[in-house]
Amino acid sequence: MYYNNIIETAGNTPLVKLNLVASHIKATVLVKVEYFNPGQSIKDRIAIQMIEEAEKAGKLKPGGTIVEGTSGNTGMGLALVAAVKGYRCIFTVADKQSQEKIDILRAVGAEVIVCPTNVEPEDPRSYYSVAKRLSQEIPNAVYLNQYDNPGNTAAHLRTTGPEIWEQTEGKVTHFAAGMGTCGTICGVSSYLKSQNANIQTIGIDTYGSIFKKLHETGIIDEKEIYPYLTEGIGEDILPANCNMEVIDHIIKVSDKDAALMTRKLARLEGLFVGWSCGSAVHGALEYAQQHLNKDDLMVIILPDHGTRYLGKVYNDSWMSNHNFLDQETMLNAQQIIHRKQSPTKLITLQADQPLGEAIQIMREQVLSQIPVMENGEIIGSLHESRLLNILLDDPTLKQAPVRQAMSDPLPFVLPGTRIEVISKLINKENPAVLVKSEEGALDIITQYDLINVLAQ
Repeated sequence: MYYNNIIETAGNTPLVKLNLVASHIKATVLVKVEYFNPGQSIKDRIAIQMIEEAEKAGKLKPGGTIVEGTSGNTGMGLALVAAVKGYRCIFTVADKQSQEKIDILRAVGAEVIVCPTNVEPEDPRSYYSVAKRLSQEIPNAVYLNQYDNPGNTAAHLRTTGPEIWEQTEGKVTHFAAGMGTCGTICGVSSYLKSQNANIQTIGIDTYGSIFKKLHETGIIDEKEIYPYLTEGIGEDILPANCNMEVIDHIIKVSDKDAALMTRKLARLEGLFVGWSCGSAVHGALEYAQQHLNKDDLMVIILPDHGTRYLGKVYNDSWMSNHNFLDQETMLNAQQIIHRKQSPTKLITLQADQPLGEAIQIMREQVLSQIPVMENGEIIGSLHESRLLNILLDDPTLKQAPVRQAMSDPLPFVLPGTRIEVISKLINKENPAVLVKSEEGALDIITQYDLINVLAQ
C-alpha cells in the first residue's frame, strides 16, 4: 500500500497514556499526539478542509495564492497542501512566534511577513489586518481566515472527534484542548457530545486572553487582555469558530507553568511536544485532580511538535532569562560539586588492595562508597552495604583483594548534567555518580550531596 501524496497521511493519530506526569490522577489520562501528522501538527487537518472547501466554492483557482495569518502550524499545513496542489502561499505571523516556525514555513516554500504582536487586531500593522489587505491586493488570492472559517471546526467534527470516540471505544468522559481559533475544541466537543451529552469539555486558556472571562460572564473584558508568551492558544478577539455552548469549563494556565510542563512531557513521558501542549496538560490535570475519579477517562489534545520551540521552552538560557526555571532545577553537576560542604580530591581504591585497608579508609574518610581502579581506569566500586554482607558471611576475608567484593562502576555524568537527571541515576544500585570533566578530572556526587545542596 502507498499514498498518492503526503496530505493523504494526515489524521488517525495515536492516543497515548500519560504515566509519570499523571501519576497523582485517579482517572486514566490519554493524550492525542498530533505531531504524527505530516506537518507535525493538528493544523494539517484544517488546512486540507479549508483548501478543499475554497476549491469547491470557486474561491481558489489553479495557480492561485493562499494568504493566511498564522502562529506557524496552520501555515505549515497549508504550505504542504499548497505544494501538492501547486498554490503560492503568503503568511503573516506575529513577532512573538519562534524563529524555528518562521524558518520552517520558508523551508516549505512560503513567503512570511512578520508583524508586531502588541497592536490592536484592527491596527493595519497587525497580522490579521495585513493578511486581509494582501488577499485583496493580490489577484486570484484567497484569505482562508482560520479564525472564522467554518471549515476549521468542520475538520475536527469530521475527523478528530470520531477518531477519539472510536479509539476509546466510546468510553471517553472528559475532553480537554487549548483554545485559540477554537476550531479544535468546538469541533471535537460537538462530535463527542452528539455521541454522549454527558461528556465534559475543558478548555485551556492563557493569562492575557479573553476566553475564560467571556465564558463566565458573556462579555469581553478589555482589562483581561495583555501580552503573553505562550504560542498557539489564547486570543484578544472572538473567533467565529468559538461556540461556548459546547465548552463546560475553562482553566487558565500561566506561561511558566505551561513551559515547565512542556519540558516534563519530554523528559518524563518521551513526548517532545510544543508549548501549548504543556498548557493543555497542566490545565487538564489541574481539573482532573479535583473532579475525576478512577472510572473516568480523559483525552487531551497535544497539537504540535517540539521542534518549533528549540530556541524557547527547550532552551535553558531562554527559560532562565524569563525566570521560568527555579534555581534548584537549574543546578548541574559542576555547580553541585562547587557547593559541596567538604569538597576534596576523589578517593579511590586499587583492585588489589586488601579489604581491611579499604575498611580503614572508609572509616577515616566517612565514605559509604569508593570507586575501584586498575591500571588507571575505574573498573568497579566498593559499597559499604555489600562489604558488610561479605564480612558477616566470612570475617576472614579482610585480607582478600577489593576486587572480590566490588560492584559495577558508578555511572558517569558530564559537568553540565542537570540535577534532575543525576537524582534519577542515584538509587539502591548506584548510591553515587562520578563526574568527569573534559580534562579527565574526576569527582563524585552522592545522595547526601544532593540533599545538602538543595537544603542550602
